[in-house]
Amino acid sequence: MNVRKPVFAGSWYPATAEECRRQIEIFLRDPAIKAPAPGRRVGGIVPHAGWFYSGAVACNVIHRLAQGEAPDTVVVYGMHLHPDSPCHIMAEGGWETPFGVIEIDAELAGQLTAEFNFVVETARRFVQDNTIELQLPFIRHFFGDVRLLPMGVPPAAATLTLARRVAAKAAALGRRIKVVGSTDLTHYGANYGFAPRGSGPAALAWVRDENDRRIVDAMLRLEPDAVIREALTHHNACCAGAAAAAIETGRRLGAEAAHLLAYTTSYEKSPGPSFVGYAGLVF
Repeated sequence: MNVRKPVFAGSWYPATAEECRRQIEIFLRDPAIKAPAPGRRVGGIVPHAGWFYSGAVACNVIHRLAQGEAPDTVVVYGMHLHPDSPCHIMAEGGWETPFGVIEIDAELAGQLTAEFNFVVETARRFVQDNTIELQLPFIRHFFGDVRLLPMGVPPAAATLTLARRVAAKAAALGRRIKVVGSTDLTHYGANYGFAPRGSGPAALAWVRDENDRRIVDAMLRLEPDAVIREALTHHNACCAGAAAAAIETGRRLGAEAAHLLAYTTSYEKSPGPSFVGYAGLVF
């Protein structure tokens, strides 16, 4: 099996299983993380900054998803793409994590590549992108020998068609799946070329209480079209296609409600004039 090597291990997250395990134990004790309502959990939305900034949020979402019925495959949507970007997929092989290799669900991937046009990534030819890789140690740790289907999807209507077909093809194969969408929220400040409310406490409050709130509310309503519109209009998600796809697939898996486990910003870890919003949801 051809195995894709991690790019961000040792920098954005720990490089060894023991270091990852210690950090995960700390994340699971984070008092800022809320518990979701009881019920069957089929998907979630996670942030993808370095673990120092948003690891606790992503870790707890994936931990909650791992509770209950075990899936055969975890579908992870991510990647920083524009509306006219092609979709990406890794269709075979495996992806290395500090806890071991996660095998790609080649059968489900093959069903999708037969119907949709993708940029097909391999273990040696791929775009270096943090959005999916940073979730994989959590998935391998909490789900064990589950298979993986990683896809990059743009913020476009065609993405929602793909998301629906993912659920349908998984069902046709008898595949039990759970789904994760990876996105950060508003990137604010001079570092990101986006500062419509200037700087200081008022700017931070606007991001927290207005700009990010709008897209989080759309996620909580499980409205994928609104998530994409919000991001394209208000610049409040960097990977809106991934979040929207996770919601659409989740709805096809039976999701009827979403729960916000945590919202925070990088400002809490590193105060400064430029910062990023993070939210963790389960549905």
